Amino acid sequence: MPAFPLPIPRLAIVVPCYNEEDVFSYCLRELLSLLDSMAQEQMIRADSFLLFVDDGSRDTTWEQISAACSEHACVQGLKLSRNEGHQSALLAGLAAADGQADAIVSIDADLQDDTTAIRRMVEAYRAGYDVVYGVRECRQTDTWFKRTSAEGFYSLMACMGVRQVINHADFRLLSRRALAALLTYTERNAYIRGLVPLVGFPSTEVRYARGVRMAGESKYPLRKMLALAMEGITSMTITPLRLIAALGLCICGLSLAATVYVLVMTFTGNTVEGWSSIILSIFFMGGVQMLSLGIIGEYIGKIYLESKKRPRFHVESFLRHNAPSTFQTQDTISSRPHLS
Repeated sequence: MPAFPLPIPRLAIVVPCYNEEDVFSYCLRELLSLLDSMAQEQMIRADSFLLFVDDGSRDTTWEQISAACSEHACVQGLKLSRNEGHQSALLAGLAAADGQADAIVSIDADLQDDTTAIRRMVEAYRAGYDVVYGVRECRQTDTWFKRTSAEGFYSLMACMGVRQVINHADFRLLSRRALAALLTYTERNAYIRGLVPLVGFPSTEVRYARGVRMAGESKYPLRKMLALAMEGITSMTITPLRLIAALGLCICGLSLAATVYVLVMTFTGNTVEGWSSIILSIFFMGGVQMLSLGIIGEYIGKIYLESKKRPRFHVESFLRHNAPSTFQTQDTISSRPHLS
């Protein structure tokens, strides 16, 4: 940790957006106000900026981002060529901010995460922390099902040995060197919440109460939550494969015991003809085999996708104040090895 506070940083706030036309104006206004007040208080440099990433939105989100870039010098816009998903959009924004800022904060456009916590994140950064996690200490605005399922997921990941900060999503601050380290992870199926703890460097937490969504609908319905959970498990741990092996060993042991029992009953003449036990055993073993094949197939699918080395995303436009699509900058972003 440094003996003295670090210099005032240039801050970048990266905001992934997908069909956020209803909430974008509120998000822009809140974050611009935050940047202005923090710059006036000399917490951040005056040339700090916002970077909005349009993840292939089908509404007017990109038009609003483009207008904001024209109107405000501190706003940048990155448009992906198609919808790639939240994690890829976030990585695209982080990659675009790499080298432009000393500290990079990521936050969702719905602003359910408390923007005032960014002040404490910057203070922690200046105190010497490279990674500052935003941790939800109060989730009363979430439904009972969402709170319960989230707690169950964190517990499951912990049991499988995955290092993950409980009640932390993608609201965090990364220093320049922490971001550079994160971008060296090149897997196509990235689970950022699990990758950031692997980066190391000094880290701390900032706790806050989660608010309500100001407008629009959540972009994480149950289907996407389950997909993210599966992505996290299969990307960060091979424990499910080991559980399959353990289950197979247990079934072999039970089968051996059942074989001994059947032989004893046969020799003593106490066997009773019937089909119930046979049918139940067939269904049981069939279910176990299908489940095992499904889990193994998920991992094989990951290997298949990673072996192709396809890029995570393609950038269609990169806008800054009073500048149209900057194709030179776009090509620079697209060609960086750690973005492939």
